[in-house]
Amino acid sequence: MSDGTINLTVKFAGFATLGIGATLLVMTFFTTQGFLSGLLEIQLSGDFMTAFGESLAPLVETCVRAIFLGIMGWTGSILSRRGVQILISPVEQHEAEIKQLKQSK
Repeated sequence: MSDGTINLTVKFAGFATLGIGATLLVMTFFTTQGFLSGLLEIQLSGDFMTAFGESLAPLVETCVRAIFLGIMGWTGSILSRRGVQILISPVEQHEAEIKQLKQSK
């Protein structure tokens, strides 16, 4: 591979990683906006166990959504950070890593 091809491949990998990370962050924002725009109603009931059961279901659903959004946002931020690191890292570092990989084969 020539130096130009290596540089192009590294830049493409950086932009792809950055794009995936940014897409995940944007999706997390819009998903959160959708979750928060819905209105939850508190239903009143005469029986304590029925009221507890009805109130527990939305709580569990909210916890699952929060965990999902947290993991999605965390993954998006890591991918964005790695994409930026790939783009701003020196080209000599990439060439040295590629040469080491070729020598190990």
